[in-house]
Amino acid sequence: MTGRDLRRLPKANLHLHLTGSMRPETADELAARHGLPPLPPVDPAGPVPHGWEVFQDRYDAARSAVRTAADIHRIVTEAIADDQAAGAGWVELQVDPTAYAPHLGSLEAVIEAVLAAVRGRPAGVIIAASWGAPADHAERLAELAVRYRPHGVVGFGLSNDERRGRTATFVPAFRLITEAGLLAVPHAGFYQGAWHVREAIELLGAHRVGHGLTAVEDPAVLDLLARRGIALEVCPTSYPPFGVVADLASIPLDQLAAAGVPVALATDDPLIFGVDLAGQYALVRDHLGRTDTVLAALAEQSVDASAAPAELKQRLRAGIKSWLGSHSRPRRRRH
Repeated sequence: MTGRDLRRLPKANLHLHLTGSMRPETADELAARHGLPPLPPVDPAGPVPHGWEVFQDRYDAARSAVRTAADIHRIVTEAIADDQAAGAGWVELQVDPTAYAPHLGSLEAVIEAVLAAVRGRPAGVIIAASWGAPADHAERLAELAVRYRPHGVVGFGLSNDERRGRTATFVPAFRLITEAGLLAVPHAGFYQGAWHVREAIELLGAHRVGHGLTAVEDPAVLDLLARRGIALEVCPTSYPPFGVVADLASIPLDQLAAAGVPVALATDDPLIFGVDLAGQYALVRDHLGRTDTVLAALAEQSVDASAAPAELKQRLRAGIKSWLGSHSRPRRRRH
C-alpha cells in the first residue's frame, strides 16, 4: 500500500528506551571499545520469535557497553536525530539509571548525562523504575525525577517485565511524581490482562500506558481509557516476537479506535526490533490497511499525549494538517 511520505508526517515518539534507541553500529563500536563482543545483527524482515528471556539477554548485552557520559551523549543525540529524520517533532526518552550507575558513579550522574544530551533538543526524559524494583528504590528514583523536573524530566514510568512486581508496591512513588506535576507512564497490559491496565490507571494514576493491548479483553477498561483520554503507547514490532499478538495484522487498533482510546505509535527498542518511527507507521499502513487520514489522526494523538510545550504541539498539529492536505506524487527518477 502506498501513500504520502511517512517520514514527512510530524509525530511524537513517546516510548523509546535509552539502550534500545542505539544505532547498531554504535552498539558495536561501544562494545569493541569496552572489550565486549558485538551484538548479533537484526533482520527486520526475518522471523524474530523469542521470549522475554532472550530479549532481556540481548538488551543487557547492549546496555553493558554503555560505560561513560560520552557514551550516553552519543546514544541520545543519535537517537533524537534518527527520530527527527523519521518525522518526530518531539521525543520522550525513557531511562532507568540503575544499571548504568555502577559505571558512571551514581544515579544522579546517569540522569545528568542524559539531560545534558537532551538539552536544547525537542525532547523530554522519562525516569523509570523496573517492575522488579523494591518500593524504596522506586521512591528514590521518583524523588530524582521530581528533583530534575526543572532540567527536562517530564515523567516517571515502570519498565521491564510487568510480571515481576505488584502494582500496589509502586503507589508511593507515583504519588510523589503526580503531586509534582510529572506524567505517570507505566508499562502495563503486555503480558498481564486488562485488570493490570485498570490498576495502572486507578492505583498509579497513569496519564498514558506503555503497550496496554490487553485492555481490549474488557470493555469496561476500554471505556475507562477513553473517558479519561489515556493514550496507549503502541509499538507494533514489539508484540509478535513475544506472542502478545499472532502477527502485525492482529494488533487490535480497530477495537481501540472503536472504543475511542487514543493511540500513540512508538518504537520501543529499534536496536532490537530494527524498525524506526516512520517504519512503525508504514507497518500499520501496510499490514492493517490504514489510510493516510487515519495515520494522521494517530500522529495527532501522539502529539496530544506528549509533554511537548504547547507552542510546539500547535506547530506539529499544523504540520500534520499540511501533510494530509498534500498530494502523494511518485518520485522522479534521476538519470
